Amino acid sequence: MSAAPPLPAPPLPAPALLGPGLALPRPRRRGPGWAWLVLPLAGLIAAPLLAVLVSAAAPAGTVWHHIAATTLPEMLANSALLALLVGLMVASAGALSAWLVTACRFPGQPVLEVALLLPMAMPAYVCGYAYTWLLDVAGPVQTGLRDATGLRWGEYWFPEIRSLPGAALMLGMVLYPYVYLLCRSAFLQQSVCLLEASRTLGHSLPRCFLRLALPLARPAIVGGVALALMETLADFGTVQHFALRTFTTGIYEAWFGLGDRSAASQLAACLMGLVALLLLLEQVSRGGRRFHPTTGRVPPLRPVVLHGWKAAVALLACSLPVLLGFVVPAGALLALMLQVGDPLESHRFLPFARNSLFLAAITALAAVVLASVLAWAARLHPRPLQKLASRVAGLGYAIPGSVIAVGTLVPLGLFDNALDGWMRTRFGISTGLLLSGGIAALVFAYLVRFLAVALSAVDSGLARLKPSLRDAARVLGARPAGAIWRVELPLARGSLLTAFLLVFVDTMKELPATLIVRPFDFDTLAVRVHSLAADERLAEASTAALLIVAAGLLPVLALTRAMRRG
Repeated sequence: MSAAPPLPAPPLPAPALLGPGLALPRPRRRGPGWAWLVLPLAGLIAAPLLAVLVSAAAPAGTVWHHIAATTLPEMLANSALLALLVGLMVASAGALSAWLVTACRFPGQPVLEVALLLPMAMPAYVCGYAYTWLLDVAGPVQTGLRDATGLRWGEYWFPEIRSLPGAALMLGMVLYPYVYLLCRSAFLQQSVCLLEASRTLGHSLPRCFLRLALPLARPAIVGGVALALMETLADFGTVQHFALRTFTTGIYEAWFGLGDRSAASQLAACLMGLVALLLLLEQVSRGGRRFHPTTGRVPPLRPVVLHGWKAAVALLACSLPVLLGFVVPAGALLALMLQVGDPLESHRFLPFARNSLFLAAITALAAVVLASVLAWAARLHPRPLQKLASRVAGLGYAIPGSVIAVGTLVPLGLFDNALDGWMRTRFGISTGLLLSGGIAALVFAYLVRFLAVALSAVDSGLARLKPSLRDAARVLGARPAGAIWRVELPLARGSLLTAFLLVFVDTMKELPATLIVRPFDFDTLAVRVHSLAADERLAEASTAALLIVAAGLLPVLALTRAMRRG
């Protein structure tokens, strides 16, 4: 006799039978408020770049024809050769030091692992001023050489520091940490199994580095070199002090020396084209290749302990960038400050520091607020429109400060002139330069330049927050703004603080945009250093330069703390 078939399970109750008190809340339809807010922000940030392109489309004048026939080929050649030399320096120094401190253990390795970040606090033009004082004809190095050998100037050979290779060396020594940071992260994430398999096949550690680790870290190397090259093309203080004609010095001379706004815009458009070509080459060079590991379970890398001459070579290779990029210039500036220092009294010198701190604080705060709005808008509404707005807002970091300065003053100057003409005609009152002649224009130029830095830091912090946290707050009855304010914002405060520090220090160091856009009789520490160095008063410029370096140590300490946390 067969068993009876099992009874079917009773159907689950429908959600409507749970009762009004137990029914799940129906998600509200997200309104378009955030979507409409990010569009004008992105358009406002991109306005200077569009102004440069529109102004450059004007018919070429006599000044542009003169520049094109005389100095434009020299500008192009110097900019290209400078970028090539800096790219080779930062790629070799950053990748090699990152591999040694990651894959090897030798005396001083834990200290050098952090000390290799110190040159980030040293602006390139400050480093150039220090080495000019050290290695010039009247500097202590050549003076000591003549005293020790009895030779006179001209009877011995000494490398000329004020040259294109010298400028490339100054830039390379302070920009290699871009490659070092990205390569160290890439080496830590590489598959240890591949490296150990290569070692078992008889490959030495240098051969594993050249044949395996270095090709796998190619995206990190290319990304770091691209950042360094954009900073190189944007540099003004170093190349101007070393008497090199580049696009940044040409823009400054066309605007202030020749008084031709159209020619400056056309040079700025050429520089934007070089930057765009650089970014395009970086994307094309990758092709369709991928470099990610095939598994998410990556065991920690077991470093190789070095002894004897190998440890000495590794110690020298990692110590040399720190010595040349930070210790030597900082020591020279400190010696100059103790011997001479700034001749101004404290009540006359403090306004430079106050102006720098004020501009840096206002710009950093505004950048963090704008970056938070853009980042959370893309997080709440992951649509192509919001992603496009974030990309447009981040274009400024790839554009040199001199280009942004020209793009800021052109539309603001047109608006001020039009308003002043209208007020004179209607009311007989002159309004003057309301926007282009004030601090607002300078802060806006800083925001266009450094908003991408804050946006990158905020995005990286939000990427580590699980969306389930916000969903849980919504289920408990919180509105979207309340979930952000009470849940996500406290968890992302570390990233917001990092963004604030990075923008703060970049604003303190920015020179070309400050020189072009700053109001009259409003100088900063960077302008003070540049004006004294332009008059060959390097010893007097040491005080302001050291203050800029001290401010630059803030993000370095933040990065060090993050590295210690893993």
